[in-house]
Amino acid sequence: MSYTYAQLKTAIQDYTENTETSFVTNLSTFIKNAEQRIFKIVDLEVFRKNATSTLTQNDPYLSVPTDYLASFSLSLTNSSVKTFLLQKDVNFLQEHSPNASTTGTPKYYAFFDIDNFIVAPTPDSNYAVELHYYYRPASLTAGADSGTTWLSENAPNALLYGSLVEAYTYMKGEPDILGVYEKQFTEAISRIKDLAEARENSDAYRRGLPDRPRT
Repeated sequence: MSYTYAQLKTAIQDYTENTETSFVTNLSTFIKNAEQRIFKIVDLEVFRKNATSTLTQNDPYLSVPTDYLASFSLSLTNSSVKTFLLQKDVNFLQEHSPNASTTGTPKYYAFFDIDNFIVAPTPDSNYAVELHYYYRPASLTAGADSGTTWLSENAPNALLYGSLVEAYTYMKGEPDILGVYEKQFTEAISRIKDLAEARENSDAYRRGLPDRPRT
């Protein structure tokens, strides 16, 4: 089973039996909130991306991709040799390199602000860099009613029940019903986490098939 954007909106209204105008207007918000909740709970390989850029001589800043959520690694290439920078706090970098005019081959990087990373020491040349990061995919709500996303096709229950939690919270619904939706969401998330934290990161050749107790 999977959902298009239109099908998910209809499902939310069917489950809640609510077609009130302001509720319908907020359907996209419920879905986006559910998506963001899933992205923050589960680390899926499918939401990793690589981006290449260049560190500019005498400039310690590097632009953050617009869809950036978190870093996995930042590497620098110097004379065909790739080196991985160590991620540190901004304060560490400023203590390590208090004078931004002192240049060298960068060893550290930090998230400086919403638009920039900062590296230390300040680059003494132009260096090719590669950022491996966890990104924010386009929302299901950003496309047409007939559109789908990875979540709507591969994690439809998590997306549905996450949206229902948001919708029923908006309605100030009965706590017991909200609890049912939350429980269903949690169960759906556990199945995605099993994929993300076990199956995606291992294979049967290295670890064998999962050993589950007999009942």
